[in-house]
Amino acid sequence: METTATIEAKPENGTETDFLPLNGTDYIELYVANALQSAHYFQTAFGFQPLAHAGLETGWRDRESYVVVQGKIRLVLTSPLHGGTEIGRHIDQHGDGVRVVALWVDDATRAYEETTRRGAKPYLKPTREEDAGGFVVRSGIHTYGDTVHVFVERGHYTGIFLPDYQEWKPEHRPQEVGLHYVDHMVGNVGWNEMNTWVNFYANVMGFRQLVSFDDKDISTDYTALMSKVMSNGNGRIKFPINEPAEGKKKSQVEEYLDFYGGPGVQHIAVATDDIVKTVTDLRHRNVEFLKVPDAYYDDLLDRVGQIDEEINALRSLGILVDRDDEGYLLQIFTKPIGPRPTLFFEIIQRKGAKSFGKGNFKALFEAIEHEQELRGTL
Repeated sequence: METTATIEAKPENGTETDFLPLNGTDYIELYVANALQSAHYFQTAFGFQPLAHAGLETGWRDRESYVVVQGKIRLVLTSPLHGGTEIGRHIDQHGDGVRVVALWVDDATRAYEETTRRGAKPYLKPTREEDAGGFVVRSGIHTYGDTVHVFVERGHYTGIFLPDYQEWKPEHRPQEVGLHYVDHMVGNVGWNEMNTWVNFYANVMGFRQLVSFDDKDISTDYTALMSKVMSNGNGRIKFPINEPAEGKKKSQVEEYLDFYGGPGVQHIAVATDDIVKTVTDLRHRNVEFLKVPDAYYDDLLDRVGQIDEEINALRSLGILVDRDDEGYLLQIFTKPIGPRPTLFFEIIQRKGAKSFGKGNFKALFEAIEHEQELRGTL
């Protein structure tokens, strides 16, 4: 498999028509053991702002959710209120993790019909929800593992978030750190499953393959993986999909699959327009990042050319740089945000580049291997 920037997977109808137009990421819902504490963490550590709450006070009897927002990024943190629930079983198997990747559409009914007739397994039939703020239509389909996509049609709604939610106004409001939108979300799938899900996104959702990486591109002396990047028609949604590859030791994808209990969302990449300031603020809030060897920066300018940022600032923060034909990008990865070595975040700033940091793979994976060695899971 060669690294390529061409489109390989295409919709089954062979046309260029975007039968599933997506406006962007609507929200990401995580099932977590304690929604209030998780919301507090994302506020305090990442600068998210409180937006909405639903639970016993709003008529729910089975679960509670807190919604936090920064820029266009909305996170929904949901916990069960009783034992023996679907949410509880999800947390028991996976730990805290992403359950719903919600996509903003103009017509949730059409999105459901187009995807299910192409083979998607139904998750939520088109459902109208309403309150004093108007109405929302949501529908949904299953994707890899226990992850689902929910289509959200909110053109007739003016409420705070969704029906049944009320405004959440705690006094605790730390400053934002400059996060603007979801750049991409990466899914880890099992052995020999990558192409299955590449074809799913191509044939069921009309996505195209932007880039592919094989185990020669993404490997070290010990571990390897393979990855393909899928994107919707307008490029607003990008889903890289990883699978393990044979190596001398256990790869990060294998470790994820073991501890998550199956396929799922590995990391959420969020964009900033000043990564030095954002990462500086996050470090002051005790967010921990992977650290690459200091030697990575010795020949950085020889590898990526002239950049606007000071090398010493990037070195001190551990920020990586890579260049493609369109420009360059800066990126850094947090350590896992929970007790299991599963979900983490990427902070990314694009200065023209449309790629995903191929030139950083070796340094990044060696940093991950170091963490795996400390955990005793390499």
